[in-house]
Amino acid sequence: MKKLLIIGYVWPEPNSSAAGSRMMQLIHFFQGQSYQITFASPAQQTEHMVDLNALNITMENINLNCTSFDEFIADLQPDTVMFDRFMMEEQFGWRVSEHCPDTLRILDTEDLFCLRNGRHQAYKQKRDLTDEDLLTSDLAKREVASIFRSDISLMISSVEVALLQRLFKVDASLIHFCPFMLSEAQLTQDNPSYQQRDDFMAIGNFRHAPNWDAVLWLKQQIWPLIRKQLPDAKLNVYGAYPPPKATDLHDEKSGFLVKGWVDDAVLAMQSAKVCLAPLRFGAGIKGKLAEAMYCATPSVTSDIGAESMQTELAWPGAIANEPQTIADAAVKLYQDEQVWQVASDLGQQNSQLMYQQERILVALADCLLKLADNLEQHRQQNFIGSMLNHHHHKSTQYMAQWIDVKTQLKDLVEGPEKE
Repeated sequence: MKKLLIIGYVWPEPNSSAAGSRMMQLIHFFQGQSYQITFASPAQQTEHMVDLNALNITMENINLNCTSFDEFIADLQPDTVMFDRFMMEEQFGWRVSEHCPDTLRILDTEDLFCLRNGRHQAYKQKRDLTDEDLLTSDLAKREVASIFRSDISLMISSVEVALLQRLFKVDASLIHFCPFMLSEAQLTQDNPSYQQRDDFMAIGNFRHAPNWDAVLWLKQQIWPLIRKQLPDAKLNVYGAYPPPKATDLHDEKSGFLVKGWVDDAVLAMQSAKVCLAPLRFGAGIKGKLAEAMYCATPSVTSDIGAESMQTELAWPGAIANEPQTIADAAVKLYQDEQVWQVASDLGQQNSQLMYQQERILVALADCLLKLADNLEQHRQQNFIGSMLNHHHHKSTQYMAQWIDVKTQLKDLVEGPEKE
């Protein structure tokens, strides 16, 4: 069997975030391609993580800046390594290249961190993001360098694919567009009718800054406008890892109900009449909105929320960027069954057009097969990547070795004192 090593930034939590769901979709893809998978991460294990052992996936804890990884990777000798976000490629890429030079190196970006961070900073300054912001961003330089160093980068957003090619001159051969992959069962599932649903909902991991900002915006400006028109309406706010500042927003009187963790996000989405996702910054595509689509739940979101998630069909709900227009659209969808039904039907139609699993999996398998068969030529044509690998690996290698030696010396010095 072929061997795949996934180096995870975190352990996958599909019920906590879209990133976790995305990772599990990729894992199932590789299992379908008959890979023997090892998932390794320097992160702490969590209560909400998937039991990968139950899926016949080997789990390994690895350390940052430690020669123990060299022994691990040299012994494993994987055919393919997939880095979960660019930080993992920065940390472990040079070690993989040194001990497994012929291994295919994949970067799964999730979304562009530099774009998400740039938009967040611009939002704080009450202005739009510019190309200059990205071109002068240290984070962008690190992330795009990681993309050049990798054999292929999986991109979840077509907008981000276009940005990489236009602004950073990344060749199309280094990028593969790979959005959410939804099964036929998900895309064609039976969903409750308008009459069987009640309440509004919002959902998102509270550790993700765009989600927390959206909750605050709902609480402070949007929800009061909705309640003014619908005095008995309720908004159920779900999400993993709610901090005290979030649970403190819970208010039975105003119908703003912060419920935090939900065991079954799909059931919660199916139970709601309308999903609210007023995102003011962020990047990538949004798991909550894809979920709303295949659950036939109309959604009200912003331009940022709908980015790279639209087809030639209308949005399954409404796109608005101001509190009053968001509130008015939400109320209309909630009250008018005919308007709701049109949006509900559009949700499933849009999800089938964009996220049909079989089509996406075939394209991904074909891409990786061609890469594996022509890896040497592919790397020769990527001179910038070769150059960056040469310099980055040396600088990162020396820094990591310095940290490793420093740690060993510290242990030697402090050891007798501890005894």
